[in-house]
Amino acid sequence: MAEIRLAETAGFCFGVRRAVEKVYEEAGKAAGPVYTYGPVIHNEEVVRDLEKKGVRVLHSEEELKDLEEGTVIIRSHGVGKKIYDICAGKDKVRLVDATCPFVGKIHEIVRRESAEGRRILIIGDASHPEVQGIRGWSMDNTDIAASEEEIRGLGISPCNSLSVVAQTTYNSKKFIEVIDKLKNLVYDIRCFNTICNATQERQTEARNIASEADAVIVIGGKSSSNTRKLVEICREECDNVFFIQTAEDLKPLTLTSFDRIGITAGASTPQNIIEEVQNIVRSEF
Repeated sequence: MAEIRLAETAGFCFGVRRAVEKVYEEAGKAAGPVYTYGPVIHNEEVVRDLEKKGVRVLHSEEELKDLEEGTVIIRSHGVGKKIYDICAGKDKVRLVDATCPFVGKIHEIVRRESAEGRRILIIGDASHPEVQGIRGWSMDNTDIAASEEEIRGLGISPCNSLSVVAQTTYNSKKFIEVIDKLKNLVYDIRCFNTICNATQERQTEARNIASEADAVIVIGGKSSSNTRKLVEICREECDNVFFIQTAEDLKPLTLTSFDRIGITAGASTPQNIIEEVQNIVRSEF
């Protein structure tokens, strides 16, 4: 019989759970229309369920500007200051802020450091909404890079006063490596390790499980940054890593040839999906 190990940290983190609960709460009590600015989390199953309850997704500033009334919920990824300003100018729009507290902390760091005239470097994915929101709290002198190669192309001078933050879901091992390199390039550097504790714990556990497994199943949305990082980490330790969104994706996979199977999931993966996948894997043996 195969050994199956489920990560204790799999599933919703604090920030995601808090945001999702706020949206469901507002959907149940709000008298008028309810919107989230962007999908509340990167999980299609949750977004579809909320749509059934009448929650609509606003995808752009233009849609927000055209809104005349209703409740707008800021999702866990957070947004830039401009979005708050737009909402503040609308008397019939009620704002509910579900920004993850860890992300909110980065906003304050960037706002403060930028106000001092320091150059800001955000280590993360430039296309991710969390990173875009972080950038929205700084002045113009702000750069984003996801790797050492991208940093080298920024032309950072040793004379720059540089303040560095990280996307909360960035690979913690890579962040330390990047900071070590930067400290050799810049004289005046302030480094803020803003990768959240839940992310670091999840990545460490995923690495440990993958290093001892013949196969690893990673559950999460394809657009979820933190889930993709888990896949990346697991593939460094294990040759057989399966990235799935739901239990349906598991059916074509053959698991009977593996003796030790690890299961983990991203921070935006609901518990019921994790349990369903686990039950299917256990039924294979």
